[in-house]
Amino acid sequence: MVREQYTTTTPGTSLERPKNEYVYKIGIYGWRKRCLYLFVLLLLIILVVNFSLTIWILKVMWFSPTGMGHLRVTKEGLRLEGESEFLFPLYAKEIHSRVDSSLLLQSTHNVTVNARNSNGEVTGRLNVGPKMVEFHGQQFQINSKDGKPLFTVDENEVVIGTDKLRVTGPEGALFEHSVETPLVKAEAFKQLRLESPTRSLSMDAPRGINIKAQAGNIEALSQMDIRLHSSDGVLLLDAETVRLPKLPEGTRGGSGISQGLYEICVCPDGKLYLSVAGVGSTCHEYSRVCQ
Repeated sequence: MVREQYTTTTPGTSLERPKNEYVYKIGIYGWRKRCLYLFVLLLLIILVVNFSLTIWILKVMWFSPTGMGHLRVTKEGLRLEGESEFLFPLYAKEIHSRVDSSLLLQSTHNVTVNARNSNGEVTGRLNVGPKMVEFHGQQFQINSKDGKPLFTVDENEVVIGTDKLRVTGPEGALFEHSVETPLVKAEAFKQLRLESPTRSLSMDAPRGINIKAQAGNIEALSQMDIRLHSSDGVLLLDAETVRLPKLPEGTRGGSGISQGLYEICVCPDGKLYLSVAGVGSTCHEYSRVCQ
């Protein structure tokens, strides 16, 4: 920058005009100027590279106004297409699949679903592992598509709400405690067997027990005694033929005349035995059987 000095005179006065003098210079010259240009050029290169990388990332990640890649942001929430892998826990209020496809949750170890309350405490947990499925909670319930409870489990009881419970195992069903049901029925052309290997088997009903075999026999086997007891009613054996093949046969000292007919005698303690039939009752002749 050049600065010039001027001197004013009055008329009639003569002064010598001073020569122009350079006072100082302002500017960037030499290597500083070259460094500045180089720095500006470097900034332009960095700007172009960053812009190119941004465009490349947007293209690779499939960024769009509605989402990123297979992830779409809708008014109902997030929509994810295809398979996705989550490396950390996923928190969501609701997860459901498309109408025309199923929902698949897959893991190399296990899949755990937790339900928490407002304090962050776990109130329910479903753990699907490689060997077993575990559920932790106050109650476990399975409903039908109509909302009818099909299977309910809690600390006190297990409730099966279906009309029929079918056990297809060859060993049947094993119950360690009592079972309450209105009907026990076998499949068609299959045998129904109620067994207690080491303890007793008891069937109780306030209005009666009905045992029916429409196309077969009914067998009751016991190592000890089988008792049929009615406190207020009678014991009725309604059949065309009633057979007691293993009743003991009484004997008497002399030889009697027998035509292959016997009569049933009853001891005071209720024991039954056979005696050879005669013209009259012969039970008293075989009374030693009751001793």
